[in-house]
Amino acid sequence: MALSALDDRSAEPTDAEVAGVLGDSFSLWTSLRDWLVEAGIDARQWGFTAAKYGWGLRAKRGQRVIAYLIPQHGSFLVGLVLGDRAVAAAAAASLTEPMREIIATAPRYGEGTGFRVPVTQPADLDGVKTLIEIKLAY
Repeated sequence: MALSALDDRSAEPTDAEVAGVLGDSFSLWTSLRDWLVEAGIDARQWGFTAAKYGWGLRAKRGQRVIAYLIPQHGSFLVGLVLGDRAVAAAAAASLTEPMREIIATAPRYGEGTGFRVPVTQPADLDGVKTLIEIKLAY
């Protein structure tokens, strides 16, 4: 089973398919998607990297990928990679303890610290937006 609930490589997902998979969380998805535009994201692009991962929506500013939105059944993940300065800024930010734990235990790669934050309720969006603002600042 792929990380994304949308794993049919033959066709890019439609809003109707995303809504069907996310259910009640679709309103959180659209809220974040719309906020990303307000935050300076100038491109959103679906990508299918491998059968293991399925479809994800890349939020980009210019050529830089800021976040990945990965639809799952009833919720979605937001994938981020933060550089060292952004991780330090996240440590000083007002985040929930579970979100801090996700970042603290995330693996460090050459391009930064990579992790995925589950979004299941409106309160999760606050932390995700904070992290995206940090990423945009660094």
